[in-house]
Amino acid sequence: MDSAQVFEAVGGEAYFVDLVDAFYVGVESDPLLRPMYPDDLTESKEHLVLFLVQYFGGPPRYLENRGHPRMRMRHAPYAITEEAANAWLAHMRSAMVSSGASEEAVAEMDGYFSFAARALRNA
Repeated sequence: MDSAQVFEAVGGEAYFVDLVDAFYVGVESDPLLRPMYPDDLTESKEHLVLFLVQYFGGPPRYLENRGHPRMRMRHAPYAITEEAANAWLAHMRSAMVSSGASEEAVAEMDGYFSFAARALRNA
């Protein structure tokens, strides 16, 4: 399976909404990560859902609404240390484990999330 096939394999957008909700449960209680997010997480959740849907083979609504992801630029204001990247990845992995997705889909997503967590470190 490649990244573009994940969207269909997991059942579409509803999967990513649930994944992001589960991920943010961890973020909300994380003393390292929580200060990096706005008080109201609604918009952050919406953006992450749109991005993940698009990246993993769904409709390109992120691009239509927000333009090119420019991940490094969007994350530049935050000191993303190795510890922060690892915490982010741990919360995402926890959300994936509880998501009910196939092992193959989880492995594909984990590959991307691992890469992104490493790539966005800047401190």
